[in-house]
Amino acid sequence: MATLRDIRRRIASVHNTRKITKAMEMVAAAKLRRAQGRIEALRPYAIDMVEMMMDLATYSEETLQYALLREHAEEGTVALLAMTGDRGLAGSFNANVIRRAIEEERVLRTAGKQVRLLAVGKKGIGTLRFRRFELDETWQGLSDRPEYTHAQQIARHLIEEFVGERVDRVRLIYNHFKSPMEQKLMDVTILPIRREEVIDERREKRPVTYLYEPDPATIFEGLLPAYVEIAVYRALLESSASEQGARMTAMRNASESAEEMLGDLTLALNRARQAAITQEILEVVAGAEALG
Repeated sequence: MATLRDIRRRIASVHNTRKITKAMEMVAAAKLRRAQGRIEALRPYAIDMVEMMMDLATYSEETLQYALLREHAEEGTVALLAMTGDRGLAGSFNANVIRRAIEEERVLRTAGKQVRLLAVGKKGIGTLRFRRFELDETWQGLSDRPEYTHAQQIARHLIEEFVGERVDRVRLIYNHFKSPMEQKLMDVTILPIRREEVIDERREKRPVTYLYEPDPATIFEGLLPAYVEIAVYRALLESSASEQGARMTAMRNASESAEEMLGDLTLALNRARQAAITQEILEVVAGAEALG
């Protein structure tokens, strides 16, 4: 049976833990608000970019001339880019991405395809290397505040690998932010760019007419890399917001569990104190009777 000293030590330990989880919850909430603001700021630019791409696509019926739109003859090598965070204590945020990447790697290898793994975030890099997966390229230190330059670096590497035909398809695995308590795991193909998807997004939108200089085909070819950069940047922002939301929820749950544990320990402390007092009274009474 735990002594009064043991219970008091546990109460102090849980109380200190609750302070830490409360502080981490507040920090995550602040970072989440900032990440949501950045996503909202990017959205109008991304929509206008897609709208212009859709308009340009109408002038470019021949897709084989664009390397980023061209399907490779044999899809023998697939690149999987897993986006995780640089820190833990975020519930299943990192584990879900890593688990999906490993599952897809096995499925593709079983189908006879070669797989090249890439990872963003220290957690994904460390876990995949610990499981003895070979990583072609890694990026870290981006999860707290991803910048557009980071997306450009990642997109440039992916484009070079695809255009050089070292990979035939590029898939992105990340968490899409829906709410602080809900993140949706995404597995999307970003290369080759599917022309029909670009055109489909124009539905239910107001038609826009642009005047292009130089010709539309030249501009379209120049915007295709920017389209990939935007896709990667949006994924980075979504992953960052999802990480902070998951961490805020996890720390809130931890704080609530600490509150419940403190209640149970306080009750146990009071019972132990009452039992000790009762025992002392019994000893005093027994001693008095012995002398009496």
